Amino acid sequence: MRLEQTILSNLIYDEEYTRRVLPFLKVDYFQDQTEKVLFEEIDSFVAKYNGLPTKETLLIELNKKSNIPEQTFASLVEYIDGLTFEKKDSEWLIDNTEEFCQEKAVFNAIMSSINIIEGKSKTDDKGSIPTILSDALGVSFDNYIGHDFIENADQRYEFYNQKEDKIEFDLEYFNKITDGGLPNKTLNIIMAPPAAGKSLFMCHFAAANLLAGKNVLYITMEMAEERIAQRIDSNLLNIPIAELKGFPKKIYDDKINRLRLKTGGKLIVKEYPTATAGSGHFRHLLNELHLKKNFRPDIIYIDYLNICASSRLKFGANVNSYSYIKSIAEELRGLAVEKNLPIVSATQINRTGSTNTDPGLEDTSESFGLPATVDFMCAIISTEEMENLGQVMVKQLKNRYNDITTHKRFVVGIDRAKMRLFNTEQSAQEDIMNDKPIMDNTTYGERQKEEDQMKWMTKKSGRKDFSSLFPS
Repeated sequence: MRLEQTILSNLIYDEEYTRRVLPFLKVDYFQDQTEKVLFEEIDSFVAKYNGLPTKETLLIELNKKSNIPEQTFASLVEYIDGLTFEKKDSEWLIDNTEEFCQEKAVFNAIMSSINIIEGKSKTDDKGSIPTILSDALGVSFDNYIGHDFIENADQRYEFYNQKEDKIEFDLEYFNKITDGGLPNKTLNIIMAPPAAGKSLFMCHFAAANLLAGKNVLYITMEMAEERIAQRIDSNLLNIPIAELKGFPKKIYDDKINRLRLKTGGKLIVKEYPTATAGSGHFRHLLNELHLKKNFRPDIIYIDYLNICASSRLKFGANVNSYSYIKSIAEELRGLAVEKNLPIVSATQINRTGSTNTDPGLEDTSESFGLPATVDFMCAIISTEEMENLGQVMVKQLKNRYNDITTHKRFVVGIDRAKMRLFNTEQSAQEDIMNDKPIMDNTTYGERQKEEDQMKWMTKKSGRKDFSSLFPS
């Protein structure tokens, strides 16, 4: 008996088997037309009546359909009559059914890819091939159907008390606000005006991860991969970036060799043309790196999100920037979940926010759908006064890891010559510990003063409305 016959037979005789495998079976997995029609009828019956059909009910239902040719109906009658049930080891049968689904999914994906290459597909282009193949390779039976709040209480307690696997920072306050680092399956965003240091932040974090022995993938769509590697060189080798050109080769080699002894990790930098690559291309790159270099990253940096391409939407007249950027964010977060790692990227501050020393989520450029999707988001704030001090301020905008009101703003040191960040002395944090900006070129200070005065007057007189005293 063929495996297809065994599967169809058990679908009408073994309810436990049917309920476990039916959600994963597809009509496209059956090549024979008789088996296709029969599977569709079984699937339809179970969905409608929440029970298994018998041979007799299948024949009655099939006989009602006027679109089945007479010859096909005769084949169905003969096929159904030949179905017998022999109890088999359930785990063996489920494993073989899963293998059957995987093989058929890969076969169908290859055939679809060939049709796309030959120009026979009206809906997909060549860019969708990596996603089609990746989805086919990812077919598996997942029998987990949710967390039972009462029955799984012990598992939940263990989860609360286990040490979560995180990618730690080398900067004190970033570790504080994220409760020890970036968890897996998350999307994290740095927001800043142009040339404020988004790439510097990501290059520094990538260099620190490498020194900590992590495997790092840095994807760039803004600068050439050699420029990104140059910035990381400057950071790790403690050489001003302007001095790398003409630096003695022997000393450079000695520094690289010492670095090789310090870390057990790898750092791969991959460049894509601007706005041409998205999550599907990154997924394909990860598969290639694993096959060709046996490289699996612990964290991915993408420079930067707004110039990625969406794998689901094609930007044009019918797709606005809100939907497009939100789609990119959702796809990248989905990739982080699928690959079980954190992804770090960046976005621009809009025109209004670029002159604001107290930016908020509303200052995100192009799409408010981005902060709605991410797990963590912070803004880089720099002014002339802070640059003179060799500092930048970081403001939390969204945080799913910790209380956002704790250390909402903090200062880190910056050495732009060597593309480095560093911890500052505690005295540098004192002016902003009470949730106030270091400097304020906006109306924030006036608003804060007004709010404090209204609170004092309310407490003094008991009156609640003083708005008339503060004309706009």
